[in-house]
Amino acid sequence: MTSLLKVTGLTTRLRNGANIVDDISFDIAAGETFALLGESGCGKSMTALSLMRLLPDGIENMAGSVQLDDAELFDLREREMCKVRGGKLAMIFQEPGLSLNPVMTVGEQISEVLFLHQGMSGMVARQRGVELFDQVGIPDAARSVHEYPFQLSGGMKQRVMIAMALAGNPKLLIADEPTTALDVTIQAQVLELLRETQSRTGMAMLLITHDLGVVAETAHHIGVMYAGQIVERASREQLFSRPLHPYTQKLFAAMPDERRRGQLLSAIPGNVPSLGSVERGCRFASRCDRAWSRCSEQSPELTVLEDGQRVRCHLYQDKEAGFEEELSSAVVEPATQTGGGNKPVTSESSRLQVFDLQVHFAIRSGLLKRKIGQVKAVDGVTFDIPQGRTLALVGESGCGKTTLGKSMLQLIQPTGGSVRFAGCELIGLGAGELRAYRANMQMVFQDPYASLNPKMRVAEILEEGMSALSIGGNSTSRQAQLDELLDKVGLDRAAKWRYPHEFSGGQRQRIAIARALAVSPQLLVCDEPTSALDISVQAQILNLLKSLQQELNLSYLFITHNLAVVEYLAHEVCVMYLGRIVERGTAEEVLRLPKHPYTQALLSAVPRIDRLGQQRIRLEGDLPSPANPPQGCHFAPRCTHARAQCRAAYPTVSIHSATHSVHCYLYE
Repeated sequence: MTSLLKVTGLTTRLRNGANIVDDISFDIAAGETFALLGESGCGKSMTALSLMRLLPDGIENMAGSVQLDDAELFDLREREMCKVRGGKLAMIFQEPGLSLNPVMTVGEQISEVLFLHQGMSGMVARQRGVELFDQVGIPDAARSVHEYPFQLSGGMKQRVMIAMALAGNPKLLIADEPTTALDVTIQAQVLELLRETQSRTGMAMLLITHDLGVVAETAHHIGVMYAGQIVERASREQLFSRPLHPYTQKLFAAMPDERRRGQLLSAIPGNVPSLGSVERGCRFASRCDRAWSRCSEQSPELTVLEDGQRVRCHLYQDKEAGFEEELSSAVVEPATQTGGGNKPVTSESSRLQVFDLQVHFAIRSGLLKRKIGQVKAVDGVTFDIPQGRTLALVGESGCGKTTLGKSMLQLIQPTGGSVRFAGCELIGLGAGELRAYRANMQMVFQDPYASLNPKMRVAEILEEGMSALSIGGNSTSRQAQLDELLDKVGLDRAAKWRYPHEFSGGQRQRIAIARALAVSPQLLVCDEPTSALDISVQAQILNLLKSLQQELNLSYLFITHNLAVVEYLAHEVCVMYLGRIVERGTAEEVLRLPKHPYTQALLSAVPRIDRLGQQRIRLEGDLPSPANPPQGCHFAPRCTHARAQCRAAYPTVSIHSATHSVHCYLYE
């Protein structure tokens, strides 16, 4: 099959001589998807920026060839390259909040793309923008085109970026973590949209992701990247049936699921080596439990095996009889240690109690800003979190999960209800009185870049909370504690003297987690804390959270759309839809025996390696606006089981066990 994109010997380096992308080659045919896997900081995003010729200052392409439709991109003048970007070649960036213009509405921004690459303007461009927003699952698209990026959630901004990338009808789409900020239902919808676009137009796609489920469902061919090199290339069938490189095998072993519940995940020890630090030998040798003397002395070549699979490892250059089979079955089982497992907690008393919590935002209009309505972001939520337990909160983007987490910590003023921490009512307390509880309650925010001060070094960011709350003694002792904390979250100690912009997205998330843990909280509200992390680092963080919970009896409210993490970490699960809890129970009850039709649809949308081709429950329509929720059951307009009474009144709670409840007329 003729290649649409052909990359040969691509080398990108810092001006000081250290290679970021080191002699990588691959090709993508029209209508196919090539996935790049690897740890944060290994060079995946820099590869994409090299193809787009959008490298930041201080980094340059030194060698190699990139041919798109037989045209050499590195030979084009910048004026010609501008016509290629957004047209033939488009990119979905990893952090949409940094890629969208904050002073233009999202409708104006997509109209700009349509004008430059499709020649559309005026009403035609606006109508096409609304259609694209509808395709990527943005609710109330006709209204949303008039909003600014700051008015949208992280998931909504990601969908805007996807719509803008598709607006130019590209021949090649580079998707850098395109579904990271999306919940599973929208993720399924977006992936289906991308596949349909590929089938209809022959668009090729370079997919950069750390989600093996998405790769298994979407990719045709896969390249595993480590420290700037591709260490394994294979078809999807080859990689998932027989991963060869020790690094690839460890990635599979680090995946969380219910089988590994009660065990520590097989996290890869150490970190990706810094640029230029490995002058000779295999770059994975220091973290590989099968390395021997040659691995540290001689760099392995990319070996092509008989079935076409390629692997960069000395183990396969020797081709000793039977040794490949031995290796391919190694390191795929989860770690057997159980020190951080879900042991029975010592206390079941509730650390946090939330009763009938409401957060309503006024909608104002006119010159005098009169109130004309309200957005019921959180509408009567009740739950409690015992000591040493994890409550997972799942639901679609925009359903109120983050608002609920912030209002619990009084970062957003609740409209009504009660929030009690350790028996003390928090609602109504003044700033001085709340200060006494700040160290006990911390939050890990969804967007680490936006929550870290860009003018402060990591050491200052981590020490700021300790200093403000008089924790940790003097500065010297605090720095020693911070060094230990950086070790726990998998960052080099020397990294504390760097600024946030010098880190990758996954590394910034680890800094955010370290900052929250620095003041030794009793309750941690984690808002998508692993969404920006690759699999191996996610395993480190989950192991850390689990071991800290066991050691310190911490309580977690875990807001996430990653149901594999919920299966592994959570004790109880609350499913949220349009500001209300529709189902609650233990993780086993909700994930194995879901009752609410919405919960069933969520679970069926999760891409799973072990359930490829499973039947999906497709949700019709969009998430209704919280400013104008449907009468009766909020889910009724999208539910295939809805009947007249569902649209008349909201269902009362149905009890299925002492721990399992659901709001649905099907079980009344």
